[in-house]
Amino acid sequence: MADNNELTPEQTEALLAVRREIDRLDGEILERLAARARCALRVGEIKKGPLYRPEREAQVLRNIAEKNPGPLSTEGVQRIFREIMSWCLGLEQPLKVAYLGPQGTYSESAASKHFGGAPELQPQQTIDDVFHAVEAGATAYGVVPVENSTEGAVGRTLDLFMSRKVSVCGEVSLRIRQNFMTHAADLSQVKRIYSHAQSLSQCNDWLAHHAHGIPRLPVSSNAEAARLAAEDKESAAIAGERAAHHFGLPILFANIEDDPNNTTRFLVIARHDSGPSGKDKTSVAFSALNKPGAVHSLLQPFADEGVSMTKFESRPSRTGLWEYVFYVDIEGHREDPAVARALKALGEHAAFLKVLGSYPVAAI
Repeated sequence: MADNNELTPEQTEALLAVRREIDRLDGEILERLAARARCALRVGEIKKGPLYRPEREAQVLRNIAEKNPGPLSTEGVQRIFREIMSWCLGLEQPLKVAYLGPQGTYSESAASKHFGGAPELQPQQTIDDVFHAVEAGATAYGVVPVENSTEGAVGRTLDLFMSRKVSVCGEVSLRIRQNFMTHAADLSQVKRIYSHAQSLSQCNDWLAHHAHGIPRLPVSSNAEAARLAAEDKESAAIAGERAAHHFGLPILFANIEDDPNNTTRFLVIARHDSGPSGKDKTSVAFSALNKPGAVHSLLQPFADEGVSMTKFESRPSRTGLWEYVFYVDIEGHREDPAVARALKALGEHAAFLKVLGSYPVAAI
């Protein structure tokens, strides 16, 4: 294809005409953005209360997906509108969001994906600290990992729902892409590899084939791994793109994870859950009475009401030997009639029941 210096006069005029149309459209988009922002401010004046409603945002993103005419992908259009909503909300109600830090972690990427670029993201040292920040009101929301498609559930997150007064108001699914980053020119110069233990295991096949014999050193987080590698040209880290950017590390090999569908699910926690959005999940925790058929009787109400379970997990209750708490995700909102009836019946049979929250299914 000819470059600009080789264009014919007709091509040059056609190109200028397209660029004039782009400039016109950009001006129109800017005017529309300003009008939308003024509407967001007006909503704040009318409501005089919390503006961020997860269910409303989910409905907008689903509506955008249904109406997208292309050629932009649905995911791309949803991300653009997520940012528009984020910055419009920030005009009236700046949000503070806690996440499992430090900077450069996948938890930070999940928080940014869900809330956009406007909120103030506050890294916390532990999952416990994220729960505490939300419960104490230091931040309005928190983002915590709950399960990985290859490594399973995050037990600490599940355990904390039993003792902390927070609710689930949203979820985020994040595709985990592991990258090999280093200042070294090639693998022959790498003397050690840092990463979180889970990330090392998620890249075991690649490491066995390409980095056999190089010591693998587990650290507290992928961000910490990137920090250490950034300080030593003979070291490498396995981490996400966000960590590479934050610590100025070149990516030598991208997408080295063994499972191309490796995904981590995060939950958004707050001191409230979400209203019905039309496509929701409800998370509950319960324990069974010590008698034959107890677990079956707990699950029967879901079958009777036609409520589908999307997750079933058990954890030691920490209150007695061989006693367990069951964590279940079901389709639908707690206010949906069928779900409400199923939860009522469950409560009549369970030794303990806690509804952790109802929330929109992740939009993207």
